[in-house]
Amino acid sequence: MKRPTIALAIFLAATAVPVSAQPRAVQVETQWVFDSDAAHARSTLHAAFQVKIQESFHVNSNAPLEEFLIPTILTVTPPEGFTVLEVVYPDPIMIRPSFAEVDMAVFEQEFVIGVALEVGPDVQPGMYVISGTLDYQACDDTSCRAPTDRELQSTLQVVPKSVPIAKVQSSLFDGIVFLGAGEPAVDLLPTPPLPNGTAPDADCDIIAALEGFTVLAAGGGYRNSTDFIEFIDQAETGTFKANVLEGKGPLVIVLLVILGGIALNLTPCVLPLIPINIAIIGAGARAGSRARGFALGGTYGLAMAIVYGVLGLVVILTATTFGAINNEIWFNVGIGILFVVLGLAMFDVIHIDFSKLQSKFDVSGAAGKGSFALAFGMGVIAALLAGACVAPVVIQVIVYAGDQFANRGNTTALALPFFLGLGMALPWPFAGAGLSILPKPGRWMVRVKYAFGVFILGFAAYYGHQAWGIYDSRRVDAGAVRSAVQERLEGGWTASVCDGLATARAQNKLVLIDMWATWCKACLAMDKKTLKDEAVEARLQDYVKIKFQAQFPEKPPASDVLDRFELPWGLPAYAILRPVADLASSADMASSQPPEN
Repeated sequence: MKRPTIALAIFLAATAVPVSAQPRAVQVETQWVFDSDAAHARSTLHAAFQVKIQESFHVNSNAPLEEFLIPTILTVTPPEGFTVLEVVYPDPIMIRPSFAEVDMAVFEQEFVIGVALEVGPDVQPGMYVISGTLDYQACDDTSCRAPTDRELQSTLQVVPKSVPIAKVQSSLFDGIVFLGAGEPAVDLLPTPPLPNGTAPDADCDIIAALEGFTVLAAGGGYRNSTDFIEFIDQAETGTFKANVLEGKGPLVIVLLVILGGIALNLTPCVLPLIPINIAIIGAGARAGSRARGFALGGTYGLAMAIVYGVLGLVVILTATTFGAINNEIWFNVGIGILFVVLGLAMFDVIHIDFSKLQSKFDVSGAAGKGSFALAFGMGVIAALLAGACVAPVVIQVIVYAGDQFANRGNTTALALPFFLGLGMALPWPFAGAGLSILPKPGRWMVRVKYAFGVFILGFAAYYGHQAWGIYDSRRVDAGAVRSAVQERLEGGWTASVCDGLATARAQNKLVLIDMWATWCKACLAMDKKTLKDEAVEARLQDYVKIKFQAQFPEKPPASDVLDRFELPWGLPAYAILRPVADLASSADMASSQPPEN
């Protein structure tokens, strides 16, 4: 069997890693089964809800042994006239994962939840939709994913009393013990309770309450005390900019975007691959002439520009966040492994013959002079790889372009991602032509190759460190997070957004809303270090400070609040607000003075 070429190896490393590595979402299959093929009005109906979890994963039971664990909750939403009488959960299994010091009560692999429904006397014959939500947090033996939910739906037919119904025999009902129609439905919240046992804002429209406030600044991610105080100062003085492109003229913006694209070539995903890519596409000395080398490099760069233009357009028009892949463990591990292979090749530990590779991939018919099709394909791969590595730059451009397009109707902003790719493409035609005049190979090239090997292995270590950091960040002690939040609440913070906003309006004060979750390790660091810092506490002395639990950032009300502040669904997240009435009393917003400390 022939040994794989380096291009095939790179392609497989770049594309096959997600298949063999841990998936982004744990696979969960669900189905409803009713104990009869139809129902009559004024009757009780039983349903079995089956859940199958991806192998090697489990979820916490509906009543976990530790209060900080995320319970598995089935919330059923029946149509009008129907009533949920009870929800029956199976007996949990006791296990002890590697990260736990005590046994945990969990549901594994496959389990069934029973639901008893009462069909009211006024329900008319017809088809009805039974919907609901399964809230859960999937874990394996070493780590846990962020809590999530799964929307559920099934249909049920109600027939007249004169129409007979047939019982459905299913083994799923074996082991489900329903207490009877006279028992009340189990009252379970879809999200865990707050540290003080309350569920604030249950009867309050948070988004409506926020309409009475102006957002001075909103941000996310861990910040130390110095950076957080700077964030507060910028919010109060009106100098905060969520995006570095805000306030710049069109030409300046285009120039900055192009320069940012050029800088992408210096990222660890691209820089170590420059000599490899040049060899693969047949540029440089193998091109035969400077003109052909320039054309091959230009084709390579053009592919980058097209990829960024197309992906940017898709992201903006579909409101999808590009670059999130950079925060996945499998990506960082995959890139680290790829760089180890390439680094070892520089030291001849692994033999990679670029000359054989180039001849095998030459589809232009000009043997030894490079393939334009291969150059274009490698440009596409390089653009995708670099895009994930430099997510901050890419996201800044896309967020700004999306805002200009969606909120200001500026269609020309859609071209900004293309300009980012164009900036990345600019050096490549010159690299393709310039390398053709390099001196003949000699001992100096061996030293350069070894230097590149050290450089590439350094980046492999960097990505290994990144992967470990992401893994470690997901091993958070939820109890410690709750304890830290409770400490803030006892120190004068409030857990109710609506109550806090009402107080701020009555007293004409600025507001800090800090969003957290029990699975957020950075939230714990913010509470233990930044928000506990004496300088930060003094700076926030005259603020109304709110702790908002955004346990499930992708579902309301947390998702609505994050969207209101134009923030991605990551935590920690925070925002500083000012009552609208305070702005109305000021002749000039910029001249308003910050509160005295």
